Amino acid sequence: MDTILQHLFSSEEEELYILDCLSYLMMLMALVTFLALLFENVPYGRYSDRRYGFPVSVRVAWFIQELPALVVPLALVLWTSASKTVHLPNQLLLAMYFCHYIQRSLIYPFLIRGGKPTPFASFALAFVFCIYNGYLQVRYLSHYAEFPSDWVTHPCFITGSCLWLFGWIINIHSDHILRNLRAPGETGYKIPRGGMFWYVSGANFLGEILEWAGFALAGHSIHSAAFAFFTCIVLSSRAVAHHKWYLTKFEDYPKSRKALIPFVF
Repeated sequence: MDTILQHLFSSEEEELYILDCLSYLMMLMALVTFLALLFENVPYGRYSDRRYGFPVSVRVAWFIQELPALVVPLALVLWTSASKTVHLPNQLLLAMYFCHYIQRSLIYPFLIRGGKPTPFASFALAFVFCIYNGYLQVRYLSHYAEFPSDWVTHPCFITGSCLWLFGWIINIHSDHILRNLRAPGETGYKIPRGGMFWYVSGANFLGEILEWAGFALAGHSIHSAAFAFFTCIVLSSRAVAHHKWYLTKFEDYPKSRKALIPFVF
């Protein structure tokens, strides 16, 4: 793996510059995505559309598209000179990243019940993004990120870590609620209730946004901030679309429930 990176980059300074550029590019992509999502929902799940390619089984799609976000980082940590992994702040941030993607790629897909197939275009874009972001986050943390020796006691790190954990719990619990809405053999949609769904329609999205916002606060870098920004743009749009859909679909949908931010929005 080191040999491949040495062929791609003439020096560590060049690679770090490229990582910075990839972060700014991700922020630009987030803005472009925001504009696109004003006119079209991300075409998967209840918004699946055959215009975006042939359908891929939802379980297969989730497993394959998320797997690079785990495999590429593992290769970077295990098979490169990941010199910064000896430091505690880097270890804890990497643990946050891997904790999310072990669950998302190796556990979540096999718990899915039913679900509409994913159009190939959505699947392919997610696959490419997971390679892109997996390299960006983990290469920076494992080889370049430098923190003060007392960073783990800094308010930013403590607050960010707590926010990440809070978001991760919300995300896992909300996915559990969604999976168990229907009894075996049942079809159709139901109103999710319980947990943060008492307050917002996009409880699972809120959880993931909080996760990566906390990760960015604890990581204190343009690389983690870019990922948090991109996640917020995509998932907040998804939450708003779901909220509108629920209000249209169910006459008895709770009118006090907000889209994404409890009591506010």
